[in-house]
Amino acid sequence: MAARVIDVAKVEDLRDVVHQAVEVLTAGQLVAFPTETVYGVAARALDPRAVGRLLEAKGRRPGHALTLAVYSATQARDYVPDMSRLAQRLARRCWPGPLTLVLADSHPEGLSRRLPPEVQKAVCPQGTLGLRVPGHPLVLEVLRMTAGPLVLTSANRTGQPEARTAQQVLEALGEQLALILDDGPTRFGQPSAVVRVEGSRYTIVRPGVVPEQTLKRLASLLILFVCTGNTCRSPMAQALARKMLADRLGCPMENLEEAGVLVSSAGIAAVLGAQASPEAIEVMHEYGIDLRSHETQPVHETLIRHADYIFTMTRGHREAIVSQWPDAAERTMLLSPEGMDIADPIGGSLDRYRRCAQQIQRALEVRLQEVELP
Repeated sequence: MAARVIDVAKVEDLRDVVHQAVEVLTAGQLVAFPTETVYGVAARALDPRAVGRLLEAKGRRPGHALTLAVYSATQARDYVPDMSRLAQRLARRCWPGPLTLVLADSHPEGLSRRLPPEVQKAVCPQGTLGLRVPGHPLVLEVLRMTAGPLVLTSANRTGQPEARTAQQVLEALGEQLALILDDGPTRFGQPSAVVRVEGSRYTIVRPGVVPEQTLKRLASLLILFVCTGNTCRSPMAQALARKMLADRLGCPMENLEEAGVLVSSAGIAAVLGAQASPEAIEVMHEYGIDLRSHETQPVHETLIRHADYIFTMTRGHREAIVSQWPDAAERTMLLSPEGMDIADPIGGSLDRYRRCAQQIQRALEVRLQEVELP
């Protein structure tokens, strides 16, 4: 019997679609979902018979790993508790989205150990585990409501072209599926990029939606300094940190990005596109740094999510960030290692700016040693 197809565009309440998909998966059947890349077919990872049906439908040979779809980057760490900083960085920046991470499945407390043995063989036959958080609301909502993760693979027979429409899924696997959710042609129309991460290095296993140059930037370390208006303290910290990091890496400041290190600054109450204060520019000139091209920016969600280290000038700045973005708490700390606020020099004399810069420099000498460089 051919799969039942639900045209998502004609459904009044998407919650009904989600509930139907969850019921079908819970019954051990297979469901085809739209994702942002290509259509995928899923089975409950806690059901070995359903995963067996998925392998049979795909015609997948033994030893060729299937991907485990999870709800979030945080949940992924339950499966790979020793996820490296680089892997955490890519997960945080790319998920939900068109990236599959292949990581070592070696931690004894990883949740993959609790999957049925047959499923473990299907998802990590070579000692590695492929993880993905798909960037489509239907799949994410089903993942949120389903006990355990999903085993997810492209909705086509092995070796055949990927399905970009529900009709192509129906033609390829219709007899093996119970339900197909039709949300029209997929956004990107090509598979996710598959990236293997080992410690601080990554390898592109399969090119996909994310271009290599974009992936390189996404893999770069980002250090963020935050003050109030982004006109004096945080831009001075940014400038001094860039100089100190370039010296540490033995490269010119303009080559830091090529070395995989990005340094930025922002303000809790900053406007967009203003200049650094004249005093900050003059003091940085005394350090041999040109701050005239600095443009202020406010703190925003993407910047916080991408930052690996967030150094704030005061406790109030840290509290403002953590209250709005609780997930950033472990990455957000005072710049001062002693836990002291760095006072705002705005409106003060040039000497006051000099003292502020000196305090920032002393703090950076300690804090930057704590930063794990690529």
